[in-house]
Amino acid sequence: MATPTTTPATDLVVRPLTAARWPDLEALFNARGCSMARGCWCMAYRYSGKAPVPAGQAPAQFNREGLRALVHAGKPPPGLIAYRGKEPVGWVSLGPREQFARLAKSPVMKAVDEQPVWSIICFVVPPAHRHQGVAHALLQGAIAFAAKHRARLLEAYPVDKARRGEDAWMWFGAKSMYDKAGFTEVARRRPERPVVRLAVASAARRRSVENRTP
Repeated sequence: MATPTTTPATDLVVRPLTAARWPDLEALFNARGCSMARGCWCMAYRYSGKAPVPAGQAPAQFNREGLRALVHAGKPPPGLIAYRGKEPVGWVSLGPREQFARLAKSPVMKAVDEQPVWSIICFVVPPAHRHQGVAHALLQGAIAFAAKHRARLLEAYPVDKARRGEDAWMWFGAKSMYDKAGFTEVARRRPERPVVRLAVASAARRRSVENRTP
């Protein structure tokens, strides 16, 4: 079993999504205020176009089954869950950029260069747990997870607005959160949508040193 990643100075623990933890993800997505997650199941960016839903099947069910299949494949897990105690309180989807076919067609999120990167796609935090550091903990967990899987660069596509938008539409995360984690802007194709990156190995070493400092 993968070693959990504990975020310093919080009571949150971030763990990879495994088959055994699937019910915890369902609990998150079924929580009040997470209707968008229940429809997408973090699969939309894995298709190059419209999801190939068979006739007679609901798109949400198709997406749920698709994500569950990825979880059971488990190489690597498609995301991480944050826990407070035993309660799941948040989710982040990430993985090698090539797993997210829709990015290549996006005018905002298309490739910056030919370097291999991992992409952070989506945060899901139910309203009851927002503004409590959950997304920050998930981001730190994502950095550690990417480092463990030997990713060189971690990329994200945050929202950069003078005034924060509705929480339900902030699934990419706010740029300010990535700034605090050491990400650097590498492209901006629209005024409010930068592309940011982090050199994973350097960030992991820096965090290791900070955790050992008395």
